[in-house]
Amino acid sequence: MLNKLDDYPVHQTPEPLAVPATSDRNVYDRTWFNGYSPDGSQYFALGMAIYPHRGVLDCAFSTVVDGGRQHAFFASRRAPLERTDMAVGPFRIEIEEPLRRTRVVLDDNSTGLGCDLTFSARTAPIEEARQTLWRGSRRMMDATRFDQFGRWSGTVQTPDGEFAVDDWHATKDRSWGIRGVGERETGGAPGGPPSAFFLWAPLIWDDHVSHAIFFDGKSGEALVREGLEAPLFESEAAIPAALEGTDTRMATAAHRVRYHPGTRLAASAEIDLVRLGGEVRTISLEPVLRFHMKGLGYGHPTWRQGTYLGELEIGSETYELDDLDLLQPENLHVQQIVKANDGKRSGIGVLEQIVIGPYAPAGLRDVLDGAPSTGTN
Repeated sequence: MLNKLDDYPVHQTPEPLAVPATSDRNVYDRTWFNGYSPDGSQYFALGMAIYPHRGVLDCAFSTVVDGGRQHAFFASRRAPLERTDMAVGPFRIEIEEPLRRTRVVLDDNSTGLGCDLTFSARTAPIEEARQTLWRGSRRMMDATRFDQFGRWSGTVQTPDGEFAVDDWHATKDRSWGIRGVGERETGGAPGGPPSAFFLWAPLIWDDHVSHAIFFDGKSGEALVREGLEAPLFESEAAIPAALEGTDTRMATAAHRVRYHPGTRLAASAEIDLVRLGGEVRTISLEPVLRFHMKGLGYGHPTWRQGTYLGELEIGSETYELDDLDLLQPENLHVQQIVKANDGKRSGIGVLEQIVIGPYAPAGLRDVLDGAPSTGTN
């Protein structure tokens, strides 16, 4: 089970790198990016992950055009043992310089979607706190994640035509560990209704970035709370060689979300970044464009991440955003481009959210009910 990475002194266990340290079938290792125009009018995102114990390597690329139509490309294959093999059919990720520059290519294919894009970092990598969530005595999520902000250049091809990507904002998200993927597990004693609340807000300002991460329990109790700020550099060459120490960690963070009545979609939000000395920076967020994460396989009924679909399968879908039922399970998980303001300056970024099951602070009592007209948290 040797691969090319075994030639480097990077081992964390006595096993080759192709052998995960855990036997949990939901172990994964994922690369994810988004990109959006400076005015927030256009957006794309992509992801690729390997699931060693499921034997799957899958990927997706999806973009919103004209603010109202979302195209999605999907591909899945049997996972290779060679971890440097980051290609699924016509899609591939090329790490040109680790933690600095990455190229993403989707070659011509039958779906009409394609791209040739280069990510260039503008921050040092930022490690989020380890995220461990439990269901009873079992870890349902146990992951490490790091983020990096940067810029994109290149082109994107869609069935509606081609567009140039010139100095677009970018967020990179690398995570690995254990989380629920693939076909749902069956058997055993029944549990209670599913419940999950997640909010993730990476924002770009003129000379720095801010970030906040939240996992809540169904009563609104804090499971994960994290906020931070970090300098934004002009280019990858200006990023310090040291990988840590450039970011400022907050004492805690808080959120308030106002929902569109009858849905679980954020109409607006506020985030508080609370410094160690107690000073509070309140950031207001105004959504301007919506992207559905099912276009990258999150909660998708067919292209669900980690699902074995065959030796190599490719597919595509198009969503008219105004026609989607926002209370269908596969439509709950979204990212929205948001305009940000803290009373002194303005910024831009994304607000990612998913709320499943009861969530008392928003007045949500069932698995898929919508927020009342006063639904906030």
